[in-house]
Amino acid sequence: MRDEILSPEPSPDDLEPALDERVAGPNPAGTDVIGEEGGLRPRHLDDFVGQRELKEHLGIILEAARRRGQSVDHLLFAGPPGLGKTTLSGIVAAELEVGLHVTSGPALDRAGDLAAILTRLGEGDVLFIDEIHRLSRNVEEVLYPAMEDFQLDIVLGKGPAARSIRLDLPRFTLVGATTRTGLITGPLRDRFGLVARLDYYDAEELQAIVIRAANILGIEIDPDGAAEIARRARGTPRIANRLLRRVRDFAEVRGHGSIDHETAHEGLAVFGVDDLGLDKVDRAVLSNLCRKFGGGPVGLGTLAISIGEAEETVEDVYEPFLIQQGLLMRTPRGRVATAAAWVHLGLVAPADARLAADSGRMLFES
Repeated sequence: MRDEILSPEPSPDDLEPALDERVAGPNPAGTDVIGEEGGLRPRHLDDFVGQRELKEHLGIILEAARRRGQSVDHLLFAGPPGLGKTTLSGIVAAELEVGLHVTSGPALDRAGDLAAILTRLGEGDVLFIDEIHRLSRNVEEVLYPAMEDFQLDIVLGKGPAARSIRLDLPRFTLVGATTRTGLITGPLRDRFGLVARLDYYDAEELQAIVIRAANILGIEIDPDGAAEIARRARGTPRIANRLLRRVRDFAEVRGHGSIDHETAHEGLAVFGVDDLGLDKVDRAVLSNLCRKFGGGPVGLGTLAISIGEAEETVEDVYEPFLIQQGLLMRTPRGRVATAAAWVHLGLVAPADARLAADSGRMLFES
């Protein structure tokens, strides 16, 4: 924090942006996190679908903390977006009946922003920091003593007259969420009592999530319709809930109001989601790769320009799912379409494209 906080009591000008604009909290125990999907988030661990191993670990940790009457160790949840990291932070707060404070790494520009939040925490509260890997180094240094010793170092004054004081903080639980575990520094990662990675959901789990969300939203849906939505949701609850809303809209406007298999199939087709869960941009990546570049190999920059997207967007948003589905390969020579990509697009792969794919696979595996 160094020169950012000049008095033990931060001024209102310092506190208001950090708490009102950047923190959704504190929320009473059991309330939902602010957001579009807040009403669909489960409030208790028993209601959370999927992530069996993580649920078991959390159940043990939370029960042990309740029996001791102490706060839970700091928790770090890692994994792709939409798998339930924010939801789990709310569940931790609700299970312990404490307040929940929500912010994000990019929102904490200065050490004073974090200090303002920490000084407002109550005993046992949960502080959730989304995208924690994007914290600046200065903010991270303030977090170290707060996590370990529950103390806050403040520098008063400047120059030769500067002096340091240490304020005691209430014991709190930091819950961090990240989509890029490798970008979290070692000292920060080591201060978490539990580091857990969330996995993609299988179709049966997503079907249960869709049925639950439909009941909350008052949507009439049968198991086959829920299964069809779940099958195309990319293993992600957030996407499943989004597709459910769009199919609901389709059923109300062009259908009979309820969702069955046929309605779900037609509605998803109208909104451009195919049988594998690929959307318009996903198909554009594969189509350009196969039709314009003969299946590759082609560089990321060229491929991104061909579909009008930034390289980072193609690499971080679209390619991971295509690779998981076995439709695309990253090789030292560039991106290569697999045989499955040609089949999915209804195209016949030329001989040179098959050779390129085989060569790319050999280079990739070596």
